Amino acid sequence: MDRTKLLRELSDSFGVGGFEEETREIIRKYIEGMVDEFYTDRVGNLIALKRGEGKAKIMLDAHSDEVGLIVSHIEKGFIKFTTIGGWDVRILPGHAVTIKTRDGRKVRGVIGTIPPHVLPQEERNKPIPLDKLYIDVGATSQEEIKAKGINVGDPAVLHYPLEQIDEDTLMGKAFDDRAGCAVAISVLEKLKNEKLPFDLYVSFSMGEELGLRGTRTAAWQIEPDFAIALEGTIAADTPGIPPEKQPTKLGKGPAITVADKSIVVKQEVLRFFENVAEKHNIPYQYKIPTFGGTDAGVIHLTKSGCKAGVISTPTRYIHSPLSIMKLSDFNNTVELVYHILKELDSSGLY
Repeated sequence: MDRTKLLRELSDSFGVGGFEEETREIIRKYIEGMVDEFYTDRVGNLIALKRGEGKAKIMLDAHSDEVGLIVSHIEKGFIKFTTIGGWDVRILPGHAVTIKTRDGRKVRGVIGTIPPHVLPQEERNKPIPLDKLYIDVGATSQEEIKAKGINVGDPAVLHYPLEQIDEDTLMGKAFDDRAGCAVAISVLEKLKNEKLPFDLYVSFSMGEELGLRGTRTAAWQIEPDFAIALEGTIAADTPGIPPEKQPTKLGKGPAITVADKSIVVKQEVLRFFENVAEKHNIPYQYKIPTFGGTDAGVIHLTKSGCKAGVISTPTRYIHSPLSIMKLSDFNNTVELVYHILKELDSSGLY
C-alpha cells in the first residue's frame, strides 16, 4: 500500500465534524479485506473488527473528522459562517474555502474581509473578529447563491490539496486526525495475515473536534479491555517557542502522551510503550503534559473503564489551513503501534 497516496486521499477528503461521510467512505474502501467485519453506527462512527483467538477486546481509535466552518447566514450574496472545532480566527482571512451543499455540490470561495485600504488606520493591525468575516463565492445576489445550492447549515473547509515538499515531508490540511486514521489502516494492513490473541476493534470516530463525541458511543459499544488513541498532535519546534513549551518536535519519532487535560496515562502503560520502542529501535518522544485532550480521555472512563494510552504523529500547525509532518515520524508511529499490539498479550495491561 502506498502510504503517501493513503495520506493524500484522507487529508484531501471533506470531513468536517458531523459531516464525515466522504472520509468514512475512503476508509471503508481501504479496510475491506483487512478486517472480518465493519459497520457504521447511528452517530457516524465506522467501527471495524479483526477477530482474534482470545476473549479480550483491544481498541484503536482515530477520529475521522477535521475542524471546519458552517454557514450561519446569507445576505446579498455573501455568506456568514461560524466555526466547527477550535480555530484561531486570526488566520482565516484570505484563505480558499470549499462549501459542500446539501445536494453534494462543492462550491469554491474565499474568506473575505474589509480591504485594508478602506479600514481606519487604528484598525489595520488588529485581528479581525469572526463576525466581520464572510465567504465570497463570486455571487452578487441571493438568487446566485440559491443557484449554487448553498444554504444555512452547509459545512465548509479551508481546502488545500496535499503536497509532498521533499522525500520525507508532507504538507496538507487535515493531518489531525487523518494521520491517526492512516496509522490505523497501515497497522491493519501489516496485521492482515496475522492472528492476534485478542479481538482488535478499530473505531474511526466522528466528532472529536466537537468535544470527543463519537468515541463516547463507540467505546460504549465495544467495552474495551485496553485502548490506544491515535492522533496527529502539536509539534511546536518553531521560532519563538522555548523548548519547555514545545509539546512535540518534528523528526523525533512518535509522541507518547504522559498526561493531558483528559487523561493521566498509567505508568505501566508508559513503561510498556517505551520498552517496545527501545526493543525495536523505534525513536520516540514524550508529549509534554497539560496540552489538549484526546478520545482516550473518554474511552478510559466509559462503563467500567480501562487502561489507555495515546500515540501521536507530530504535526506542525494543526487546526490551521495547512500542516506539516514527516513521513519518517508517520512510519515509525505505524511500527510502534504494530509491535505494541504484537506484544500486548504479555504486558499484563488487561
